[in-house]
Amino acid sequence: MRPLIPIVPLLSALIQTGGCLSAQAPACLPGEQPAVLESLYFGTAKPGGHVSPEEWAAFVKDIVTPAFPEGLTSWQASGQWQKSTGAIEYEASRILQLTHEQNMAKEAAIRRIMIIYQHTFQQDAVMRVRSPACLSFKG
Repeated sequence: MRPLIPIVPLLSALIQTGGCLSAQAPACLPGEQPAVLESLYFGTAKPGGHVSPEEWAAFVKDIVTPAFPEGLTSWQASGQWQKSTGAIEYEASRILQLTHEQNMAKEAAIRRIMIIYQHTFQQDAVMRVRSPACLSFKG
């Protein structure tokens, strides 16, 4: 049986570089175009209650849609996160998914959406997951 100790540094190096490798733009196939896939996670607990379905709909209509009129997808989810105290907090959440071309205008729009939501609904943070993607439409 081989000792595991020499394998640990190798595995550690692979794990550390794996995130960088996966962030590279994918090679898109013919008929596809490079894009960015954004997933934004919004908590709904706020002082005095929760973000209502009507408040969420108004936020999407008034803030998100003008910045991304080409389309979006959102859905309800059950989330959890760890507070600075170490306690696990559970709350209903909303996920907003956007696919767009990579440019500074879209980047600024994403940041604006996050800041407005945090301010409007008194949130500590909005989580953002950004991934390279390939986009195509088949009719």
